[in-house]
Amino acid sequence: MPRIIQRSYSVAIAQQLTQAGFAPLLARIYAARGIDKKEQLDTDIKRLLPHTLLKNAGVMAGLLADAIEQQKKILVVADYDADGATACAVAMRGLSALGAKVDFIVPNRFEYGYGLTPEIVRLAAQSKPDILLTVDNGISSVEGVDEAKRLGIQVLVTDHHLPGDTLPDALCIVNPNQPGCTFPSKNLAGVGVMFYVLVALRAEMRERKVFSEKAEPNLGNLLDLVALGTVADVVKLDDNNRILVQQGLQRIRAGRASKGIEALLQIARKSSQKTSSYELGFVVGPRLNAAGRLEDMSLGICCLLTDDVSEASEIAAKLDELNRERRSIEADMQDAALATLEQTNPADGYSLVLFDETWHQGVIGILASRLKDKFHRPVIAFARSTNGEIKGSGRSIAGLHLRDALDLVAKRHPHLLQKFGGHAMAAGLTLREDHFTEFERAFESIAQSLISPNDLEKTIETDGELEPVDFTLDTAHVLEQQVWGQGFSEPLLQGDFRVQAQRIVGEKHLKLTIASESTILDAMHFFSTDPMPKEIRAVYSLGVNEFNGRVSLQLIVRHWEAI
Repeated sequence: MPRIIQRSYSVAIAQQLTQAGFAPLLARIYAARGIDKKEQLDTDIKRLLPHTLLKNAGVMAGLLADAIEQQKKILVVADYDADGATACAVAMRGLSALGAKVDFIVPNRFEYGYGLTPEIVRLAAQSKPDILLTVDNGISSVEGVDEAKRLGIQVLVTDHHLPGDTLPDALCIVNPNQPGCTFPSKNLAGVGVMFYVLVALRAEMRERKVFSEKAEPNLGNLLDLVALGTVADVVKLDDNNRILVQQGLQRIRAGRASKGIEALLQIARKSSQKTSSYELGFVVGPRLNAAGRLEDMSLGICCLLTDDVSEASEIAAKLDELNRERRSIEADMQDAALATLEQTNPADGYSLVLFDETWHQGVIGILASRLKDKFHRPVIAFARSTNGEIKGSGRSIAGLHLRDALDLVAKRHPHLLQKFGGHAMAAGLTLREDHFTEFERAFESIAQSLISPNDLEKTIETDGELEPVDFTLDTAHVLEQQVWGQGFSEPLLQGDFRVQAQRIVGEKHLKLTIASESTILDAMHFFSTDPMPKEIRAVYSLGVNEFNGRVSLQLIVRHWEAI
């Protein structure tokens, strides 16, 4: 049973925010998320951090401007997830609008794996590019860059992943996490990095008087794609990322999104006018990702590049079908994993490392995420690859930086990992199948050295109880308008209630009437039909229910326990 705890916050800062004009509830919520000035919540585009702070952005802008003047052929090398797909689309649309001769290639994860590998470079070389421009990859592609140089192709790297001990010998690297970069936001997604490079490029072209005889493109038109990639990649929504996401959402809600995003929302029966970060992360993102997981992300990128409504709808339908197939595969894999774990007690260890020869390479990351949520331990799931290798995808909990943990494994057992990379919370790796058991023991040992028993205790953080005056539709609307996500989590509240009525609706949801000491409320517990006792302690969020033209407050129950 998870333990419910209240987020800590500075009372003094909450009081400052109240004095600045925020309601006490909002002041408490924002203070608990590191907000101490009203300006931090201003999402005006003018408050974006300047591109001049991003190391090498100006240098890369000069190189790209030269390439455009000389009509050199630029080939974008993308990644096969939603961040990579949106970064590719931003690069293609932005560079084309600025006059570049540009095309793209995206590795098929099952044939070539991740990043700018020598194999991908040789494939790319067949189209005779002058420049390879990586998006959302490249910072670890030492061998791939060397191969490109051998073939006489220049490489420009845009990435956001953590670098290894050796940087690739590229012509230019833009990455907020590379050594020597003092850009204040280290949390830019790959699509955010590419957007900043385009902003720098436009500034460079202004200096060169390129727009004296032709219209200057509005790069703000790309922000719907930037918002999608930022949310889907689950990077921290710091002040700068919230501006990017909010600006993108405003364009989507105003009907100014790309035809592909509109089509993906329509196929999921979601209104573009009411799109939030939730729809980007849990509706549009998974459908886009399904292409890279099961087939080829070129399909997803084409969806984001087309300006034809019927073509966008046709591709969105294919992506929706792939996502349904992905969910079916995932369900089977999860059943197999849980059956395996019935023979052991996951609580006996500090980590879970699993391999099944029947598992699908494209879905192991989602499986790892589901198991991590269920057992609250770092999880790495492996699927069989080729040439005696297995590929793993890991997800972690707050107490363990996953990439750093894998780095320790590599240092202590140099023969184990063929390759690895990633973030604090997610990583990928490759090893030989006959090394699986040895890796399992090595990773468990590292996990035990880095994780405390308290880290393994699942908790639910809330923002405390609501005052009776805050149980209003206005409060729900205010909370709904904010950008919530990774590192700036949606408010969860807690309270004790009497269950006055409950019934199953739609065959899989529980509709409730609950009462506190001061009010009677409607509530929903989605995807659960388990009956509740007469008195509960609930963790919930505030929702807006629209039904038959009536708009009302509704509590969304996320967790409950009997009292």
